[in-house]
Amino acid sequence: MGRHGKNATASAVYSYHERRKDTAEGQYGSQSLRLGKDSIKDFDCCNLTLQPCKNPVLTTDGYLYDKEAILECLLHQKRDNARRMKEYEKQKQKHENKEIEDGMADTRSKIAKFFSAEKSIVSKPINPFSQKTKSEATPGTNVSSEEQRSKLPSFWIPSLTPDSTPTEIKKPDNKTYCPMSGAQLRVKDLISINFTPIADRDSKTSLIVKKARYMCPVTYDALGNSVPCAVLKTTGDVVTMECVEKLIRKNDMLCPLSGKKLKESDIITLVRGGTGYAASGVTLKATKAGAAIMA
Repeated sequence: MGRHGKNATASAVYSYHERRKDTAEGQYGSQSLRLGKDSIKDFDCCNLTLQPCKNPVLTTDGYLYDKEAILECLLHQKRDNARRMKEYEKQKQKHENKEIEDGMADTRSKIAKFFSAEKSIVSKPINPFSQKTKSEATPGTNVSSEEQRSKLPSFWIPSLTPDSTPTEIKKPDNKTYCPMSGAQLRVKDLISINFTPIADRDSKTSLIVKKARYMCPVTYDALGNSVPCAVLKTTGDVVTMECVEKLIRKNDMLCPLSGKKLKESDIITLVRGGTGYAASGVTLKATKAGAAIMA
């Protein structure tokens, strides 16, 4: 068959076109896609609801949440921890009851063994020539290998089916964690922040519809995914990183809004989305792993 035939199956190699076709039709291999601008959330949107925040709060790692959404998430984690703790306590009590029952059964077996030994004591001498052998006296003690195989558990005979043991529950953790970073997060660690609305004369257009909604209260620069931002922990204002580098750190770490002394821990970098055009902000490549083709 010619090299330009429609069904060119005589090739000795697995071509790139065939691999892409099989991946699209059979979901084989890993698929990757670069995210566009429409697939990335704005810098002022909640990481849970993906909507603009009404009451924005920030974690110490720089992740932005709506206060109602993150409090509901932490409450759900606490309820889940309480439920798992009840299951763990129930399992622990069951193990304790089993140990008590095993101890009582062991005690009863020792008592029965003691009484059987006391009853076997005889006062008259026994003729050794008329005594039965141990195997004859207690039949069934010498079990052959075939009998042992017949007593092994079986999966197709109901009477010999082995019992399944329940999965052991480990002691749950009572801590709550950030859904984005995975670090421990408490309610008192949340920082309320303030976005400064952009100063324009358009009062008819809604704030959510506008492309540029907020600005830096110091430099008056419009904030967005393409502008690195930081949050001042003392006041909760969102400023640009350019303001931090040129006005705060070069001015003896003085806050330009309140005039108070700042520390490095008081400046929290805001985790923002990407622009869709350059590799800034977040990872812009999504990958989905699929089944590999077996030779």
